[in-house]
Amino acid sequence: MTKRLLIVLAAMVAVLVPAAPAFAHNPLVEAVPAKNSTVKTAPAAVKLTFLEKLNGFKVTVTGPDGAAAGGSEPKVSGKTAEVTFADPLGNGKYTVAYQLTADDGDVVKGSYTFTVDAPVTATISAEPASEAPTSAPATVATLATTQAATAAEPASDDSGSGPWLGLIAGIGILVLAGAAIFVFVRRRNATK
Repeated sequence: MTKRLLIVLAAMVAVLVPAAPAFAHNPLVEAVPAKNSTVKTAPAAVKLTFLEKLNGFKVTVTGPDGAAAGGSEPKVSGKTAEVTFADPLGNGKYTVAYQLTADDGDVVKGSYTFTVDAPVTATISAEPASEAPTSAPATVATLATTQAATAAEPASDDSGSGPWLGLIAGIGILVLAGAAIFVFVRRRNATK
């Protein structure tokens, strides 16, 4: 019976171990603006933070029309890269595509989107200060913004799990399988 148990455990290890090299890659752990978020103000920059130091890093930000959004060259500092924008981004869905070289030499590519909804715009309008007749009409410059809130509201963010979710699920499956085999062996021995 222990021979069968060893065969089952060896088979489970043989199935789960080949997935381990995928955990060696450098995953994105934080993005500002966040993945799949809708921001209420146009961001001045896109900031990406990875699990490990960046090697051979490239990033492009494309706008709703598919053209480059006109960001700066990425500034890489350790685990973080940042692209800044000289002009505010307009409304629409933006795609951030990145590429880096993992420690094992593999090229890792990834992308995510965020949406800009109602960026700050300024308009100046002239309004009379009073309705009483005066020699020169007084005007007041009014600055109106179409922006109500300045905080970004993510619609959903799935960047927090990274490879750890798969690792925890794999360990959980192994523990459950081991417990089931243990109970099976105990019951079988108890009936003899």
